[in-house]
Amino acid sequence: MHTKTFVAAAVGLGLLTLSACGSTDTKGAADTKTVTLVSHDSWAASKNVIADFEKQSGYKLRVLKDGDAGQAVNKAVLTKDNPQGDVFFGVDNTLLSRALDNGLFQPYAAKGLGQTDPAFQLDRAKHRVTPVDHGDVCVNYDKAYFDKHGLKPPRTFADLADPKYKNLLVTENAATSSPGLGFLLGSAADYGDKGWEGYWKKLKANGVKVVDGWEQAYYQEFSGSSEGKKAGGDRPLVVSYASSPPAEVIYAKMKPATAPTGVAEGTCFRQIEFAGLLKNAKNPEGGKAFLDFLLSRKFQQDMPMNMFVYPVIKNAKVPAEFTKYGPAVKDPQTMAPEKIAANRDQWVSSWTSLVLK
Repeated sequence: MHTKTFVAAAVGLGLLTLSACGSTDTKGAADTKTVTLVSHDSWAASKNVIADFEKQSGYKLRVLKDGDAGQAVNKAVLTKDNPQGDVFFGVDNTLLSRALDNGLFQPYAAKGLGQTDPAFQLDRAKHRVTPVDHGDVCVNYDKAYFDKHGLKPPRTFADLADPKYKNLLVTENAATSSPGLGFLLGSAADYGDKGWEGYWKKLKANGVKVVDGWEQAYYQEFSGSSEGKKAGGDRPLVVSYASSPPAEVIYAKMKPATAPTGVAEGTCFRQIEFAGLLKNAKNPEGGKAFLDFLLSRKFQQDMPMNMFVYPVIKNAKVPAEFTKYGPAVKDPQTMAPEKIAANRDQWVSSWTSLVLK
């Protein structure tokens, strides 16, 4: 989920204006022939796949993109009594409780749910949200830098605090960025409730740089991305995604034999993204049809090359480029939604005081 075509997931909470794409039917969400999707900016799907949905369902799809994941969720909560659309896509497990506690969605068990791994069904009892994709927030490293300096890349959270990696890491603000929050939660899962603050004190002392969002970190500060090289980025370690190395190959003008970046697999945190039928949707039947579509094999197999995430249904094939240039992470850190809900805001507040002040 990056922005540009290669979209790696919820950038920072930029004040982006609401934009519409897809069908521009003037009746909008009030039209029962139109289904309106509200999403973060990283939504992307192939035109022929959307055309198939429209042909089979009889609905026109209208898409409203509303900034970063955190911003989009907050706006959806504020407008829940008179929502901007029928379906919301892009709330992940780090922010799920905020959406559910605010009564954003109405229950619907999408067709195809039985094809998804139960581990992805975080609201199994009530079906207020449907799992759509998963991916992993991980530290990426610039292979050329480490080769040049005869240094082994870090593998774990603990490695990142080692003095030999001083001033090499850039991460995103946990208060404003989805991957930044994922990295904080990963460290809390690794070090525990009482250990994570001490870990971040070590990271701060080791010169971690914090920027607002993923785009700045990956495209400007990171020396391993094609854009970062052009921008003169001097940080060879960045918090990004396990799917970023394949994207570096796929979108390269001259395709390299191997990805120029790698993943520190001991630093990964699993993100699951969901969609849900908005509580006061004007076209709930269209919304249900669209949720069914999101779990169709056609959409699930189209999704990796558009949003650089992995499918959730069992029989969906993953593109060869994913397995060749960025194998799936075997044992990412995870955290129960209830634990995230109970601690997220306090952890972010403590993190802000500790790291940014």
